[in-house]
Amino acid sequence: MNSQHSHRIILASTSPRRQELISSLRIPYEIKPSHAEEDTPEDWTPREIVEGLALRKAEAVHQTFLGQTELSIIVGSDTIVLLDNQVLGKPKDGQEAYCMLSSLQGRTHEVYTGVACIDVMTGRTLISHRVTSVTMKPLSDHKIQAYVNSGEPFDKAGSYAIQGLGATLIDSIHGCYFNVVGLPLSLLSDMLSELGMDVL
Repeated sequence: MNSQHSHRIILASTSPRRQELISSLRIPYEIKPSHAEEDTPEDWTPREIVEGLALRKAEAVHQTFLGQTELSIIVGSDTIVLLDNQVLGKPKDGQEAYCMLSSLQGRTHEVYTGVACIDVMTGRTLISHRVTSVTMKPLSDHKIQAYVNSGEPFDKAGSYAIQGLGATLIDSIHGCYFNVVGLPLSLLSDMLSELGMDVL
């Protein structure tokens, strides 16, 4: 039996990139921002950060559905960039974006995305993550500044968007492309299947 149309996804995110990716799966979905606190303990590993924040976002939205019996799965996600074991989040301003890009250019970094899925009816929860290696081209100061001036680095982990103008900065990637955009669709579809929702 294809249970695709009996379920829907509730995306605990305001990210337009994640919304686009979810919509590509052709499953009914709605957006519920989580407004979850995003501070994490200093000693958390990259995996603990992305899985912990994905779960925190999904749980915050789940609280608003307690007692409901609808066939919905809440999806929370969080992405960070890791360079030399240092976590790069979203830049505070243009200067910080410039510094991040200067440190990333010409080198390989890792992108971690955590995914948490909660079945509204049963409360069953799955948590996982993916890691993708991304190699950025060597970039001139002028090119970095031009990219910062485009406005795209803001609100992006690591100060770039691989699916936008940032694509021109990337030399190669090893692993899941969608993981770098912010939601690893292959991993998500496996998790949804385990909760009884088949994408295909």
